[in-house]
Amino acid sequence: MTEPHQPEPDQVSGLPEPQFTPQPLPPEVPTGAPAAEEPVVAAAAADPASEQPSDAPAPEELAGPPAAPRPATEEPTGPPVPAEPAVRTEPPVPGTLTPHEPHAPPPAPPGPPPQSAASVELRQRLAAVRTEVAKAVVGQDAAVTGLVIALLCRGHVLLEGVPGVAKTLLVRSLSGALDLGTKRVQFTPDLMPGDVTGSLVYDARTAEFSFREGPVFTNLLLADEINRTPPKTQASLLEAMEERQVSVDGTPRPLPDPFLVIATQNPVEYEGTYPLPEAQLDRFLLKLLLPLPERADEIEVIARHSAGFDPRDLKAAGVSPVADRVVLEAARAEVATVAVSPEVLGYIVDVCRATRLSPSLSLGVSPRGATALLATSRAWAWLSGRTYVTPDDVKALAHPTLRHRVQLRPEAELEGVNAETVLDTVLASVPVPR
Repeated sequence: MTEPHQPEPDQVSGLPEPQFTPQPLPPEVPTGAPAAEEPVVAAAAADPASEQPSDAPAPEELAGPPAAPRPATEEPTGPPVPAEPAVRTEPPVPGTLTPHEPHAPPPAPPGPPPQSAASVELRQRLAAVRTEVAKAVVGQDAAVTGLVIALLCRGHVLLEGVPGVAKTLLVRSLSGALDLGTKRVQFTPDLMPGDVTGSLVYDARTAEFSFREGPVFTNLLLADEINRTPPKTQASLLEAMEERQVSVDGTPRPLPDPFLVIATQNPVEYEGTYPLPEAQLDRFLLKLLLPLPERADEIEVIARHSAGFDPRDLKAAGVSPVADRVVLEAARAEVATVAVSPEVLGYIVDVCRATRLSPSLSLGVSPRGATALLATSRAWAWLSGRTYVTPDDVKALAHPTLRHRVQLRPEAELEGVNAETVLDTVLASVPVPR
């Protein structure tokens, strides 16, 4: 006696392959051709009514002349009975799964939709902004991209660099390329909050007080050397940066849209300065570092000045508007459609939580920093031509988004540790989703 056939494990799920009992089919009249042995045996085993008597011929005798049909197996004279579907009579191919099995995997989700033609055009318009700014500023393409990301995310930027690296010229060139208004405020120790936000002025002709708008009522506000003014004046920007409005004499007054505060500070001179508190640093979306230019870029700067370049006359330099606030508003709507998978969301949270556990930091990234990293990653993914965020987008924006939201321990500073090295360690330790 032969052993019964054992089903082989399924190659996909690891479970034994389910056995199917074939359903009986109406027997066919032999036509003289040799009949297959396996269907006859299966039909005889499944249908007890069609069992052959003990004197039935052996299977090998069926290959001879056709025998007369037996009355018990004659086909009915009425309409033919349709046969069962073939899927129920044939067992599945080993290593495959059928849709009716409970352990069948779910269908693969559809891929991300491609960018529309309008989205591609908007991205090209914003990419042209960097080309226009480069006509006046040399070697600061990364800073221009960071400012564009801040505009797309409705955030604010803190620029840090030594004097003379074209921070003011960068902001003026950006406003010219985007056709936006800009104003500059030089923060000094005697600057008052009303000098920034505006104040009520008595009009002798009407015998009434009228509100005179301050320089904060613009699109791009350059707060030059913000760390040189007292905290009272620094705090006057908090409401403007977060609420997009200014309250004077109990009356809120909305600011124009878009509104971007670009604050600068000198990293090498701290005498007589007022360091920004952590609460105000957390209000800035990005902290961009403006390094000294490379040798080739510095030669280009000197060559332009030798040829008659005037940084006060941007029109003569060829800077012209290539986008406007309508383009920015449409681009913001496109950025809002960028998809973020749950795995990438978890990766962003894990990176931010890892900073709170770092032994070199006394203050880690807050949940506001996590939302800021999500916003900047989506804007960077859209500028890169994708409709979804990848872990590489998160890594690319982690340093400018988080470097000013962490605070080092004094002992770590004495050992020469800085925020950049801590963030590098955090990004290397957090597992990347696949």
